[in-house]
Amino acid sequence: MPPLDTALARVPEPVRSLIVKHQELLKFAVVGGTTFVIDNGVWWALKTTVLDSKPVTAKAIGVLVATIASYVLSREWSFRTRGGRERAHEAALFFLISGIGVGINLVPVWISRYVLHLQVPTVGWYVQEIADFVSGSMLGMLLAMVFRFWAFRKWVFPQENARPRRAATVLRAVRSNSDNDSERVA
Repeated sequence: MPPLDTALARVPEPVRSLIVKHQELLKFAVVGGTTFVIDNGVWWALKTTVLDSKPVTAKAIGVLVATIASYVLSREWSFRTRGGRERAHEAALFFLISGIGVGINLVPVWISRYVLHLQVPTVGWYVQEIADFVSGSMLGMLLAMVFRFWAFRKWVFPQENARPRRAATVLRAVRSNSDNDSERVA
């Protein structure tokens, strides 16, 4: 049995059912966490080096790199059992929705920098960096994530069970193990 299945079998039943029921959302959150690290790593590297005077451009590049990783992880893991579209159409919709997500992600950092003027020399460097992180990496990413999850399920991967479903196999294996455990106890 794969390690993930083994770990799931050890989780108490009420929590296990909740995990299985919301596994798509949980996987989407893991992909989001991974792309959060990618996005912020690229953004920080660019805005502290070659794009130090263009933080919004640096953020856009970070989001773009993370979005490419997100497509691969979402298609092959988060929404593995969903589909219903030709791959080219699916990819086009994914990147269109992600492009809208990039815009949503950039709005808070743009407001922070250019409307609220939370940038050097108006404020200190430390305040500028905290404002960039809170507006771009927390608020912007959270708003974009909520929009993307909804839009991906609605338009990109609209049909449930369009591809082979592994979750049912995992659930059967977990139930089988717990049935065997209860037989041993009796």
